[in-house]
Amino acid sequence: MTISENLKHIQATLPKHVTLVAVSKTKPVSDLMEAYKTGQRIFGENKIQEMVEKHETMPKDIQWHMIGHVQRNKVKYMAEFVNLIHGVDNVKLLNEIDKQAKKHDRIIDCLLQIKIASEDSKFGMTPSDAEAILKSEAFSALKNIRVTGLMGMATFTEDENQVKAEFSSLKSVFESLKHIENENCKLQTISMGMSGDYQLAIACGSTMIRVGSSIFGVR
Repeated sequence: MTISENLKHIQATLPKHVTLVAVSKTKPVSDLMEAYKTGQRIFGENKIQEMVEKHETMPKDIQWHMIGHVQRNKVKYMAEFVNLIHGVDNVKLLNEIDKQAKKHDRIIDCLLQIKIASEDSKFGMTPSDAEAILKSEAFSALKNIRVTGLMGMATFTEDENQVKAEFSSLKSVFESLKHIENENCKLQTISMGMSGDYQLAIACGSTMIRVGSSIFGVR
């Protein structure tokens, strides 16, 4: 199937409340444009430099999501245009995003990454860390970021029960934190689920999925 056919198939199966992020990392602009011409407007990249280059050459109505691990010294390169940063896993990164967003007179939406996987290689903060940040005075002083939800990555395993338990745990964390509301925090998004498990993620409460190989083919 073509990229366009893959995309139409996935779009047709998604509930209305679920947002599809087309994970386009390592893919050429021609592939992204095929998806764009099929109506896709949200693309996810995991390397800032690659995202910057694609942003410069592609239509300006695209929403760019940074889905990879973010190094603080690279935030400045995307602060002018990035729509959502998925993997915010510490308060120092939040501070840097706020600082760079202020330079461009922008408010950048962010998701706090919660560690739900058993793998040590996965990034993320604990639920108690997330709660402490969201309730802190230092966080409420940040005027150029807005935390709009949570993100999590499940363990890479064939054990569906384990993945389901990890997705369910992120949903539980979301429910426990969503009462925290102020000017720069309104939790609405649960970003979890990729090509191999997004249907399970949706069943567990995901409202945003990150799909790459099921759209663009295996890298």
